[in-house]
Amino acid sequence: MKSKGLSSYGIILAIIGIVLFSAKAVLVKLAYRFDISSEHLLLFRMLFSLPVYIVLALYTKPVQKENIKKIDYVWIFFFGFVGYYLASYFDFLGLQYIKAGLERIILFVYPTLVIIISRVFLKDVITNRQLFAILLTYIGVIITFWGEIHTETDHLILGVLLIFLSALTYATYLVGSGWLIPKFGVVSFTSYAMIVSSMCIIIQYLVFDRQDIFNYPTELYVICIIMAIFSTIIPSYLVSAAIAKLGASNFSIIASLGPVSTIVLAYIFLGENLSIIQIIGAVIVIFGVYVVSRKNKVR
Repeated sequence: MKSKGLSSYGIILAIIGIVLFSAKAVLVKLAYRFDISSEHLLLFRMLFSLPVYIVLALYTKPVQKENIKKIDYVWIFFFGFVGYYLASYFDFLGLQYIKAGLERIILFVYPTLVIIISRVFLKDVITNRQLFAILLTYIGVIITFWGEIHTETDHLILGVLLIFLSALTYATYLVGSGWLIPKFGVVSFTSYAMIVSSMCIIIQYLVFDRQDIFNYPTELYVICIIMAIFSTIIPSYLVSAAIAKLGASNFSIIASLGPVSTIVLAYIFLGENLSIIQIIGAVIVIFGVYVVSRKNKVR
């Protein structure tokens, strides 16, 4: 299978979706001021998103319904469970043992994993440009977060393993997206996958938590609604559309803009510091994205 060519439209969709997803980190920090647990915050995010996904799933038909087999719905359940639930859960568990800076560096091996999985299972071609872009963006991420690494922990190996599993499960989801989206269409695939993820989170709350979730301040629910609309629903469809246009491998490289945009948004909205080293790292990441995004010259 040949890798997809790049379109300017797909690149724009990818960048907007990535930036909106990254804004989640800023909203999470605002929400934590109200003394809410991570589990409840994730629950609210998906509870407020779920009705939209259900409505769109009911009123949108798959684009290639005649070519869809029963096993394809099993795969959607699997990728919904793995991608937006299990990857987030591993990430949350891993952050209990290692610092955020190290977490970012480990997590962003996933573009490499996407390309490896695509090559092994889908026989996608790996281009020299993709390899060079991955190298550049990963160097940029390491430079950006190097100063935040603290390894004084009793469970470093466990934390690293959990974050790597998060990267692996998310990479698996991206590859599965690139394979199933053409059959189901952007809206149907995203809606189905996000419904699965939402139900997993709700079941986790009902089985392991069941604490009161109705006594938080009104401001918190407003933040969660904003997070659901602008950092969950809208970017989830944009990302799926971008994957359909660009392919999972190219999208995963462009997604390296995620941690960079998080730093910039935190600087703008939270007043966090932005160091020269972080700016240099961000520029390297952006250049790596440019390398994979630029079109081939016409001969």
